[in-house]
Amino acid sequence: MTKPFSYSHTFILDKAHFNECYSQSVVNDQSLKAYFKAIILSVFGILLVLLSDVNPYAAWFVFALGILEAISIYYRQAWWVMRQLLGKSAKGEVTLIIDDKGIATESFYVKNMVLWDNVLGFKKTPLGWVVSHEMGNNYISDSCLSAQASELFNEQLTSFNAKSAKQN
Repeated sequence: MTKPFSYSHTFILDKAHFNECYSQSVVNDQSLKAYFKAIILSVFGILLVLLSDVNPYAAWFVFALGILEAISIYYRQAWWVMRQLLGKSAKGEVTLIIDDKGIATESFYVKNMVLWDNVLGFKKTPLGWVVSHEMGNNYISDSCLSAQASELFNEQLTSFNAKSAKQN
């Protein structure tokens, strides 16, 4: 019988952590398709300004919305990180607990537990792991994991892939 595994690590939710979370877990689409809504709003706003008798303030407002949409797409990561830093949990201490039951995170504001049985997917990124479960995704940085915890994640990934292959 193997010895039960338990690992605990405490870290701070700072700007570097949030930047790593975003860059490793979100696919940042900068293609023309991502800007489609911004282009449509801007063109529609310009057409309203030039070709209609609609109130000019409303027409310019639609045009400005298109520009704002384009800016929000271009600066999506910076905007997300800034919002996280303005949140009440920013600069807070988080304890990550990994054991045979699952992955738990505890802070002053949140206590969360994801059981291994509830995990829907694992994805290894260059700097960590994205764990998908029923309530969403969690990113866990390799800098927060010991060698044994990383090995457990690799084992869980292997067993998850074996289960998925059996089901297909």
